[in-house]
Amino acid sequence: MILISNLVNLEKETSKITITNIQLMKALVIGATGATGKDLVNQLLNDKDFEEVDVFVRKPLNIENEKLKTHVVDFEKPDEWKGFVKDDVAFSCLGTTLKTAGSKEAQRKVDFDYQYEFAKAAKENDVDDYILVSAYGANPNSKIFYSKMKGELEEAVKQLHFNKITIFNPGMLERKDSDRTGEVLGSRIIKFANTLGLLESQKPLPTDILAKAMIKSSKIKSYGYSNIKLGNIFCFAEKSNE
Repeated sequence: MILISNLVNLEKETSKITITNIQLMKALVIGATGATGKDLVNQLLNDKDFEEVDVFVRKPLNIENEKLKTHVVDFEKPDEWKGFVKDDVAFSCLGTTLKTAGSKEAQRKVDFDYQYEFAKAAKENDVDDYILVSAYGANPNSKIFYSKMKGELEEAVKQLHFNKITIFNPGMLERKDSDRTGEVLGSRIIKFANTLGLLESQKPLPTDILAKAMIKSSKIKSYGYSNIKLGNIFCFAEKSNE
């Protein structure tokens, strides 16, 4: 396994990454029922480097696998489940939309409160590696509600001082069978622009590619904080293990 001492520059060094001699790991996942989470869990279950995958969900997944351990929890009551948040690496890809949540307060509860409680539990239980899916434009000082909320979550997680934190900032996600009209239309427009050589850095990111990048980041022996943005996620996901 490799050691990267200056993880802040990880996205600039992806061409030099080699992943070798991985020991079997156990994974923790929050957000397993979302598009990214589903791809992540499926890939983890099929990854020989992971011997156990613990998911924290409000209802059981429709998956049967000997590696899968499901914790059906009430996210409003972290004291009842935080003791189970203990493994090698934690993946956080929970999220909702304002339309689905119904209000900014309800969306913040899912996108900030639940994720922060999960991260805090992981830190209390000595999880070394924390991987968070945030969003492009996340900024705690933003005047845009969503961007501000995501930025505040990033800062809150950083302040927990995990040995290793990797934050992904994807732009538009390409979800399988998405029913989000605006998202589907936006993806088509950007893809058309891409064919004209425009908006290359804004290329829609399939959730399975994001999941692949997240898993690869967990296999790098490193310390500190890393931020991987937009097009760099494609590059990171596709690096070989040579």
